[in-house]
Order: sequence, then structure tokens, then C-alpha cells
Amino acid sequence: MPYNRPWKSFAEQLELLKSRDMVVTDEPAALDYLGHVGYYRLSAYWYPFRKFEVVQDSKNDRLSTKAMDEFHPDTQFVDAVRLYLFDKQLRLQVMDALERIEVALRVDIAHLLGKRSLFAHLELDELHPSFTRKKRGDGRTHFEQWQSKCQDLQRRSKEDFVKHYRARHGGPLPIWVAVETWDFGAVSQFFAMMKVKDQLIVASRYGIQDWRTFQTWLRSLNYLRNLCAHHSRLWNRNVVDQPSLAGTDEIDWCRSFAGKNDLIAKPFLLLAICRHMVKTIYPDTEWHSRLALHLVAFPQQHSQRALSVMDMGLPEDWRNWW
Repeated sequence: MPYNRPWKSFAEQLELLKSRDMVVTDEPAALDYLGHVGYYRLSAYWYPFRKFEVVQDSKNDRLSTKAMDEFHPDTQFVDAVRLYLFDKQLRLQVMDALERIEVALRVDIAHLLGKRSLFAHLELDELHPSFTRKKRGDGRTHFEQWQSKCQDLQRRSKEDFVKHYRARHGGPLPIWVAVETWDFGAVSQFFAMMKVKDQLIVASRYGIQDWRTFQTWLRSLNYLRNLCAHHSRLWNRNVVDQPSLAGTDEIDWCRSFAGKNDLIAKPFLLLAICRHMVKTIYPDTEWHSRLALHLVAFPQQHSQRALSVMDMGLPEDWRNWW
């Protein structure tokens, strides 16, 4: 169906919301947010306040829910704004943790493999054979695709140490230099290509004995990083790339999520993984304490459709171990 909704001024956008029973107590402030944040970015935060109806598909008789163009009583524009600001601060705190994790993983990988070879990241013998032989749809192996991505990251790098190395030595970068040009995705993908014995060494540093599980953790954290980097809604999102908890029975906090698919599908589990890894890297960190303070300061709403921080997938006992 072609999209044919007309362009609307900020004032017209606000009138549309008011016509749907959203309460606007400060029109100049609301217009300012529409002008600087945007209708559709804010719509992700007022969406939970909309009314829903059950509809039946005429073709297969299946029931589903459909959002109505009407808000629950007493829903205010400021309710959505407060959620937006809460989510913005949440993403900033998560990015702080992800930076620490990414930097530490770079060192873990480079220090381990660099001891055997300066250019271990380019040598097929240092990697798991399944990634160096199996062709993908474009005819390249997983390793060749990853290598192409990393070469592009190096070409685009503006770091002085990269320029200095090239000017002085030329040729490929040794692994401890190359890793500093990788993003989280490149780190996660390279970890998956490492030999199992090397993956186990890195994973065990973080108390994880199942290398497959640790692979999923890094992949999920990369998903989390991309959400934060692109300023996407985080607080109550359904997680697409979910981590595994297999082999984590000895980790106390993991038991709070075991077998609870509704919690595993929410973002709080990814925050718990961040906490686990940051505390491993920096035992005296207060990052998790700062995040807890932010979570318990979840904004109150005027709407009769009250939302809760528990919508993020917090287990009931989270304060006992957090």
C-alpha cells in the first residue's frame, strides 16, 4: 500500500496528538521537542500509552492486537518525553560499559594470539578451519569477508598510531595495532573465528566455561552497541540477537534468568552481562551502582496505562545480586 500521508507542521503534529486524547500541558515545550527530537523518534515512547484492540484476520481467523489512534486516559506528552530522556541516559551509561568491554577484549585477543605470531589475525593456521574454507553466497569465506571489513576500517582510521606505523613500516599491521582499528562487530566476529582452545582461554577469563555461550554474549553485546550508537530505543525493546545461558549454572545471577524466555528476550539481561564483564575487568568499578540508581529512578507517569522499569525484563530478585 503506497504511503500517502501528508507533511505536517510541528503545530499540526501537536494538534493530531491532542485529537487522540493526549494531554499537553506546556505547548511551547512540546513544540520544542517535536522540533528538535522529532515526531517519529518520540512516537516510540508514547506508543506503549496507546490503546490496543483485538482484531481477527478474515483469511485465517487468527487473533492479533492492533494499536488504535487513541491514548489511555490522562496520558501526557511529558510522559513520553520523560521516557525518552530516561532511555537516552540509559544508552549513555551502557556505552560507557561497552567501551570498557571492547577495549579489554582487544587486549585479550591481541595478547593471546600475538605471542604466537605478529600477524596471527591474517594467518589461516591460527583460525578455526570452518571459517577459512566454507564459502558464503558471494563466493568468499567468512574470513575473507571479515578481512575485507577490517581493511576498510584500517583505511578509514584517522588514528596517529596507524599513520605512524604505515609511514615507518608499511605493510600489514601487527595484531596488537590492528585490533585498535576494529569495532565491536569486528572483535565479535574474529572471536567466533578463533580456535576453540583460544576461545576457551578468553571466555574463562570472564568466568564462562562454554565458548559457544561466550560467542553469543559478544554477538548480543554488539547488537546492544549498535542500538546505542544509532540512538535507538532500548529500555523495553524485544532483543533480536539473544544471548545463551548454557553452561552458566555456577554463576549465581544467571539463575534468575534460566528458563525464563520472557526475561531473556528483554534488554536487562544484556545489562547484566555488561555488569558481569565490567566487574571482571575492573573489580572496584561502580558502574553497576550508577546504573542501578538510574533504573530505580524510572520516571513516573500521569497516564492510567502505567509503565514500569520491570518492563525491561528485570527479575524479581535483581536487587539481591546486582
